[in-house]
Amino acid sequence: MKLLISLTFLLFIGFSGFSQDQDIVTGKVLNASNDLPLERVNIVNLNQVKGTTTDNSGDFEIVATVNDTLFFSYLGFRTIQVRVTNDWLKYGVVKVKMTELGIALEEVVIKPIQLTGYLEIDAKNIPIYENYRYSISGLNSAYEGGDYSPNATAKVLGAIFNPADALYNIFGNNPKQMRKLRKMKDDDEIRNLLLTKFDRQTLAAVLQMNQIDIDEILARCNYSKDFIRSANDLQILDAINGCYEEYKVLKRD
Repeated sequence: MKLLISLTFLLFIGFSGFSQDQDIVTGKVLNASNDLPLERVNIVNLNQVKGTTTDNSGDFEIVATVNDTLFFSYLGFRTIQVRVTNDWLKYGVVKVKMTELGIALEEVVIKPIQLTGYLEIDAKNIPIYENYRYSISGLNSAYEGGDYSPNATAKVLGAIFNPADALYNIFGNNPKQMRKLRKMKDDDEIRNLLLTKFDRQTLAAVLQMNQIDIDEILARCNYSKDFIRSANDLQILDAINGCYEEYKVLKRD
């Protein structure tokens, strides 16, 4: 009888733990200036690396547990992070208000290539980029990989044997955050979110690093300045993940 009670108790704990892991929080995102709902706001659970977006009424639901942090981002609005509390899970829908940003666009000057009509002269005036190119998710053809080597191995290898190297320090000191890269790659909602973003904010929030660190990783992994400047966040995610996988293999060997 005692054995039966013990087994029942253990099963109850197991199911309770499972249900806790599967908690769903709901909410509504509003414009702080007029309380109108915001559609297609990007929301990422930074702890569980799950993503979602608001519907046309500003409503959303996402997998989360107490103390998880939700990251909200929307074009033209200030990004915010909100901690999930017991009251949120207990009472249901929470209103999250986002504040608009004033964005000043810089003047863009396009310099046309002056053609003379003479092939030999014009061919010399057209800029030639000698970056290596590779296949990567989210890009129609390929990405540029830098001027020095056809892959990142040389620089990653150098990072491993040089403890002062920025790449070694970033990867070595943030293994928990780096493991989230695979979760991000496996979540279709997050991949779709990153496909349309170029600001690195979501990546920086999940990996708990700033844009300077992200650019440093890509530079150390031998990605070109053109790629670092122009790639969308999904391409950046795949690039960092690929470099980290090579880092782990070389470090293990």
